[in-house]
Amino acid sequence: MGFLDGFWRGRAAEFDSGSASSNAIELTKRHDRVSLTRQGAATGHLRVNLTWRMRTSDIGGSQRESLLRHPFKALKPPEVLGHSQSMVNVDLDLGCLYELADGTKGVVQPLGGFLGDVNAPPYVKLSGDDRFGSASGETIYVNLDHRDNIKRLLVFVYIYDQTPAFDRTHAIVTLYPSNGPRIEIGLDERHPQARSCAVVTIENVKGEVWVRREVKFVYGFQAELDRLFGWGLQWGRGYKTKAEPQH
Repeated sequence: MGFLDGFWRGRAAEFDSGSASSNAIELTKRHDRVSLTRQGAATGHLRVNLTWRMRTSDIGGSQRESLLRHPFKALKPPEVLGHSQSMVNVDLDLGCLYELADGTKGVVQPLGGFLGDVNAPPYVKLSGDDRFGSASGETIYVNLDHRDNIKRLLVFVYIYDQTPAFDRTHAIVTLYPSNGPRIEIGLDERHPQARSCAVVTIENVKGEVWVRREVKFVYGFQAELDRLFGWGLQWGRGYKTKAEPQH
């Protein structure tokens, strides 16, 4: 482990310098934060994307059996499998709690139609156009040109309907800064009954923009995440098809 730790530190130093733009930083419990400012990425649009796929045991038997019956599945990337028919009953959504420098607080999420704005407060916008053309709203854009107006953001993932499924999916939240390597946070812990997960905090600390891994699973929804991180909003039942207030 000592060798690996040293190897990681070397890689981390390289990433922080912004010289490994083609690679990725994986945030873990041990290495849980990175400065966007230090890698020259605290400007422009930060893209936050959610992708997931079913665990092998849930894609119709073992991987070996599945590939024997359907050999062409080996040609499909895992993410495409994850958005196939086997996933239709799992509805993962991406959201973001925000607190601005002037004290304004709120949420950007599909529920209630709170889609935000990238060029005006809160400088956070939810888009339904992810890389697979899905309309489920799995990409969030943060305008870091207005970083001085942003105090903190909490990106979270929740299951809108059906049964809890975090234990049956490989979900990854990836941050694509304007410069330097992408940042990946895997939701790979087993929490079968959890319905929501606080994934990552983006915070402006004395003019420096930090990304910090959270990966805290809760058994409730946004109100429970709110209490856990002390946001102080008022929550009510919301729906994707009706613009009902969330706070």
